[in-house]
Order: sequence, then structure tokens, then C-alpha cells
Amino acid sequence: MKKLLFLLCFLCTITSFSQSYKFNISGKILSDKDKNPIETATVHLEKAKDSAIVTYTITDELGSFNLEGKSFQKDVKLFVSFIGMESYQKKIDLGKNNNINLKNIYLKEESNLLNEVVVKSRAPITIKKDTLEFNVKSFKTKKDANVEDLLKKLPGVEVDEQGAITVNGKPVNKILVNGKPFFGNDPTITTKNLSKEIIEKIQITDTKSKSEAFTGEKGDTDNKTINLTIKKENNKGWFGRVSAGAGTDDRYEVATMINRFDNDTRISVLASTNNINSPGFSFGEINKMYGNSGGFWMNSNGSFGINGRNFGGGQGIVTSKIGGLNFSDKFNKNTDASFNYFFSGSDSYNNSKSNRAFTLPDRNYFTNTNSSYNGENENHMVDANVDIEIDSTFLINISPSFTFNKRNDIYSSDEESLNENNEITNSFTSATISKSSVKNFSNDLDITKKIGKKGAFIKATITNSIDQTNSDELNNSLIEFFGTNPSSESRDQSTDTDEDFYRIGSSITYRQPFIAEKLFLDIKYSYDYNQRENKRSTFDFDENTQEYNIFNTDLSSNFVYNDITKTPETNLIYKTKKTRFNIGVGLVNRTLNNQDALRPNLSLERSFNNIKLDAGYRYRFDSKANLYLDYSLNNNAPSINQLQPFTNVNNPSNLVTGNPNLSPSQNHRIYANFNKFNWQKRTGMFFYASVTLYKNQIVSNTTIDDNLVRSTTYNNADGGYNAWAGGSYSKNIKLDSITNLKLRVGTRFNADRNINFFNGAKNIATNNAISPYVHLTLDWNKIINIEPRYSVDFTNTTYNTEGFEDQNFTRHNFRLRTRTNIPKKVEWLNDINYFFNPNVIGFNKSSWFWNSSVSYSLFNDKGTITLKAYDLLNQNNNVQRRATQNFIEDSESTILQQYFMVGFSWKFNSLSRPKIG
Repeated sequence: MKKLLFLLCFLCTITSFSQSYKFNISGKILSDKDKNPIETATVHLEKAKDSAIVTYTITDELGSFNLEGKSFQKDVKLFVSFIGMESYQKKIDLGKNNNINLKNIYLKEESNLLNEVVVKSRAPITIKKDTLEFNVKSFKTKKDANVEDLLKKLPGVEVDEQGAITVNGKPVNKILVNGKPFFGNDPTITTKNLSKEIIEKIQITDTKSKSEAFTGEKGDTDNKTINLTIKKENNKGWFGRVSAGAGTDDRYEVATMINRFDNDTRISVLASTNNINSPGFSFGEINKMYGNSGGFWMNSNGSFGINGRNFGGGQGIVTSKIGGLNFSDKFNKNTDASFNYFFSGSDSYNNSKSNRAFTLPDRNYFTNTNSSYNGENENHMVDANVDIEIDSTFLINISPSFTFNKRNDIYSSDEESLNENNEITNSFTSATISKSSVKNFSNDLDITKKIGKKGAFIKATITNSIDQTNSDELNNSLIEFFGTNPSSESRDQSTDTDEDFYRIGSSITYRQPFIAEKLFLDIKYSYDYNQRENKRSTFDFDENTQEYNIFNTDLSSNFVYNDITKTPETNLIYKTKKTRFNIGVGLVNRTLNNQDALRPNLSLERSFNNIKLDAGYRYRFDSKANLYLDYSLNNNAPSINQLQPFTNVNNPSNLVTGNPNLSPSQNHRIYANFNKFNWQKRTGMFFYASVTLYKNQIVSNTTIDDNLVRSTTYNNADGGYNAWAGGSYSKNIKLDSITNLKLRVGTRFNADRNINFFNGAKNIATNNAISPYVHLTLDWNKIINIEPRYSVDFTNTTYNTEGFEDQNFTRHNFRLRTRTNIPKKVEWLNDINYFFNPNVIGFNKSSWFWNSSVSYSLFNDKGTITLKAYDLLNQNNNVQRRATQNFIEDSESTILQQYFMVGFSWKFNSLSRPKIG
């Protein structure tokens, strides 16, 4: 820490003694033809010496601009550019005058005859209708930067610790390379493995399907797509990287990615193996090489993933193996195709424990649970995407995929329940060994035909999916009841399960334009058919034959469940340059049918008719601000497990029975989003809020007997809600031409009301959580980067039932990231986290988590040798506390702990370079 303070003081000293020229340059950009102001023209300042960008801005609705800042060089050049106009440039001497008003600058329309003599500038930012385009060369990054490092430098773009990207508060869910997918839809594979040096431009738009882009529909306004473009002359050759590392405690990692680009033909291969909980594509970046501690999600079934992609499964400590192949090509001028193969496998183990304190209207009780998991998982996935553009009006898109998954799991748990006097009431132990395999095939077919020139089209979509699951399970369990009437029940059972799922969905949409490009009516009909066949056969162990041959009816099932939905709907759309409004209504007819071969009396059929509504409004202000409002009414039918009046006794301490009288739940959702970026002042802000109100919400109804055995069914209830909101304000402060300070403050808020029934009483728990944060980033000349961040989470839970004590939790987190490149070939990275949980009981309340690495570049920066330390202070933990309607839980599980590793990586790049002269 002392070294960091010294470097910061050194930075300030250098800055204060360097000769700098403060400037304020203003003006107004007009069209030479009609003398009208030009909005969103790009104005930027370059150093005359080396053409490095000093600062830039975008003109407002009046065509005005203002450039403020400092420069260590007095000779600069001003550039103005706009799509369809000739560029303008002017030399400026900051030593003579630092307050310059250029008044009116007139841009002429581009002329083919003059193109040879016009000096082309490299504008940092270009706005093209609904597309924001960044010139990569205009943004400085560290050496050996990848795409993620570059994105962090772009205004309005944020990248969090897990690599998730947002643009003005909206998440990025798709990244393309030259307009094509790269290893499916996982953005992190692209951002963390493609080098900045091969990218020319970055384009950001609303996310659209191929069909939506083809017809000009609005697409997904809640999500963004980033397209990375590579120069045509720089799009042929090989590039990639290989890396390997070995460390203490037998830790290791090996990863490689090799790419071959030949204009439209693209082949990429990746492979990785490690035992540090990493997806394997990090190659040493600070936020991935430490195993994503706290950064990846894990399910209780052993799977884990990054941004939606499954990386092999596992809890606790994971040893993963990954391989993949991506191929894409343009087979003729009308046909594009891409192909992906992905393999992921893992071995993992995890030990966890949790303590729960339950509060009931008439008493309290406690549970203590310890569990252990060991698992092996293997996953193969193949998918393809084919676009066939018959002509300019007819598009066919085909997207098939196939997945095969195989896993072996060993799971054991011990649970004990205690009454309010801390006396053991019952205990439950269970040990399970299971093997399973899953096969899935799905295909999406879109056919789109544009009609006429006013925007009419007809679109047909057909989707189908087939899942086949087979599993074998051995279970040995014992439940014991203590007290005045002690008893016990033991189980030794074998279970075979075969489950098949079939789905076919189709829709047809016709758009009728009333006013070309402005007013449309969409008429749509959708049909969705889902069928699930389940056959579960459980056999008890026969002591006489020493075989599992006693059929257990209570733990077996054999049924066919159908879920059929038919939805006619209409949607009216009106849009102008600044405004878009839509309102849609549909009638949802849903039929649920269950045929039970094992229990014919439980067969059922239910039908529901419900209204579906959707309305949206979008407005673009002249000040580069956007407002988006949306309302929707949706319906959710109860599942077969919630409907069928069958008692599930798999867990003898928690018996679950369905309710055939349930009604569908309805939810009314209101969403609002506002974002604004001021290019003149380098400030950005966004706010969002969503409220969902539930009617006929399906909730649990539980009774607990004297032995603390739970019996649960389901009921409908009104009054539940879920709300979330947040906002952020950011400001970039250009201290001088080489020093930049970025400030970001924001907060997140969540509120929900949960309803359930316990022992005949209606319980309502209202949870409120607010998480303010402040984040600073200081960059100096690509040599020093310091990022402190502090956040605090305040959680409050209140109850309507007497005897339930309201709960308040607080969690503090301070994070400091630093990067220094002194001397030039050395990079020193630090990632320091401090957690403080003052309300946790029975576990450590606080911990420091410090990761550090030192890298040295050699062989002309093609090779890098790295020494890294994970959990330097050996204090890492994942202690958590949460509150629900009826209990408070403290938990802890296995987590990756301290190790040291030495690694080496080698990058290569033979992509063609632009010819000079």
C-alpha cells in the first residue's frame, strides 16, 4: 500500500511540473447547402506531432460544440466529421490563444470528384441513426490489451468484475465479429480473447434477430449488441495465444486459442484445462485468472456458468476441461453459415453448512445442515446458423443445435431440527449416488418475406425441441423422531427415471403499413405444444433376495403431461424520428392435460382463457437523452407438480401435495428507463425502475407438526409484488492530455412482498434492500491505473405476524484494483477486496481477499511470464446471510484458497497489414 501511495504522489509531482496548455475551443457546425445546424457531428482534437487524440465531443441539436482540457503540446489539429459530409480540419496553436471561438464552420456534401483530395480524419465517435460507432485507434489502452480492456475506455460503456457489459445501463447480450457470431452467444469468450490490435471499429446497436434486422423491426430495446469490425485488408492470417501455469497446492492451468481469418472464412479453435475454477479463457487477465471468486453462479445440481454458458458443472473446487471449434463462411453472395462445437467437462467437490432460525406464529425452531458433494460432468454441444437471402425481399434463417450431457454425482447431507429450547426434535441423513444422461435436439426456422415498399411483410417461425433424460439413483436415508414418542424410518432404494420432453411452437405474423415507415398494424397467431412423459420407478431393497425388487408406489410415477397454448394477438405501432409507441392485445387460451397411468384418479384437464397486454413508449430528446416506458400483463399457469393432488414423500421431513383448484397467476409489470450522455461535459446518467404486481400468485401453504415435519401444498394469493430500481451518474475528468479521472456513483434498490401460509396463518414478509456505491478510476499515460470502489448493502425484512422479529442486515465491500507498468515491460496488478458482515452469527464476520501478479514481457512483447498470488492473506471465504418469509440463514461452503503460480503465455499474429504507398 505504501508503494501505491508513493506512485500516486510521484504522478501528482510530474503532472504539476510539466508544461501544459489549457484550452477552451467552441464553435458551431452548419450545412453549407441549407445553413441548418448539424446535430451529432464529431469534433475532435489531435496532437500535431503524433496524431494522438487529445479530446473529442459531439455537437448538440443547435450544432454547437465546446472542447475543454489541457495539452502538453501547443500544436494541435481540429477535425470535424459527419456522415455524408466532407471532413474539416484546422491547425491551432494553443501557445498563442487558449480561448478560441471558431464561430460558424460549414460542411459541404461529399462529392465523388473530390474524394481523392479530401483529407480523411479518424473521428473517435460517429453516430449513424441508431448505431454508435467508435474508432479503436482513438482510445488508449495498456499494452497487450484485449477487447474488454478497450470497452472499459468507451464513454457510456461499463464492464463489471464478471465481464458483463452494459451500455448506458442496458446489458450487452450479443457480440459479433464482422457481423457474425463468435463461439455462440457468450460475449466473454470474444471480449477476453480477441486482441484490440486486430479491431478497427466498435458498433453498438439495439439487439435484433436476423429477421428483425431484415424487416426493420424494433428488436430488443432492453439489450444491446456490439459488433467488432476488422479491416478487410487486415482480415487474413493467423492469430492466437497459448498459455500454461503451475503452482502450489498442485494448482495448474493450460489454455490455447488459435484463429484463422481469411476474409469471409473464419476458423477458431480453443482448449483449456485447470483446477482453479476458471472458465479457461482468461490467459492471465486479472479478473479471470483468479478463478472468478464470487463471480460465477453455481446451482445445487453442480452446474456453473459464465453469462449464460455452461462451463461443465461443479461446486466448490472445480477441475475443468474445455474444447471448442467455431467455423463460419459465406458460401455465396446469398448464403452465410456458422458452426460451433463445444465440449466441457468437470470434476468438483464441495462441503457446505448452513444454520437456519425459523419463526412461526406459535413457536420458533432451528435447523443445522451439513452437506458434501462430489461430481463429474461431461457436456457436448453442436449448433449451427444458416442465413439464406433468396433476394432482397426474402430471408430464411435455420438454427439447429444438439446437446449431450452425462454426469455422475455423489451427495450426502445431515440435518437436525431443534425446538426453541435447543432440544433435538428430529434428524435426517441421506446419501445419494446417481448417474444421468440428457440428449437435446432443437431447431429454429424463420421465413421472412417483405411485401412492397411501404414496410409490409409476412413472417413464419417454427421451433421444435426434443429432450430425453435417463437417470439411475441409489439412495440410503434415515429419519429419526425424538421426544415422548420416538420413531424412525429408514430407506434403501434404487430409482430409474426416464423423462422425455417434446415441444413444437409456431407463429405467423403479418404487418400491414397504413403510413409508410410510420404507422403499422401487426397481426399474429402463435401455437405452442409441450408434452412431458415421465416414468419414475423406485424399488426398495429386499433383505431376502439382496436385490432392489420391491416396487414402491409412493415414490414412483408414470404420467403424460400436455401444455397447449394458442394466442391470437394484434399490435399497433407508430414511430417517428424521435418517438415510438406500440400497444398490443392478445387472448391466451391454455389447456393443461395430465394422464396418469399409475394413479388414474389423479388424471386431470384444465383450460384457461386470459388477456395478454403490452404497451411501450420511447422518446428521444434533443439533448441525447432517451426515455423508455413499458407495461405488460402476462399469465402463468400452475405446473403439474403444483396441480396434481399427489403427495411427494421423497423427503420424509417435508411432504408436498399439489392443489387441483389452483388458478393461473397474473402479473402486471411496469418498466421505465432513462439515459443521457452529455458529450460536451463528459457526463452520463441512467435510471431504471420496474414494478411487478401479482394477482392469484401461487404460494406455499405449510403446516408443521410436533415433530417438526412439514406438510406443504399450494394456494393462490393476492398482494405480492416485486420492485427493483437503480441509477448511475458518471463523469470523465480530463486532468490533462495524459491523465484522466473517471467518477461513477450509483445505487441499486430491490423490494418485494412475499406471501405464504404457515399453520393456517397468512405470513407476509416485506424485503427492502439498497446498495449504494462509488467507483473511481485514475489513468495516467497508460502507466498507472488505480481503481478504488466502495459499496454497502442495507437489507431490511419486516413481518406482519406477531412474534416475528424484523431483521436488518448490513454488508460492506471495499475493492482496490491497481495496475502499474514501471518499468515498461513489467506489469504489476493488484486486486484487493475487504468484506465485512457484522450481522453473521457463527462464522467469520470479515475477511481480506488480495490477489496480485507481476508480468514481464519478452520476445518483443510476444511472450509474457507471470507470477501470481491468489488469496495472498489466506482469508478468502463466502459467508452469506439471507432472510425469507419464515427463516434467517447463515451459510458457508468450500472455496478456493491461497496458492501461488508461475505462468507463461505466447501470442502470435500474422494478420495482413495495410499496404503503404
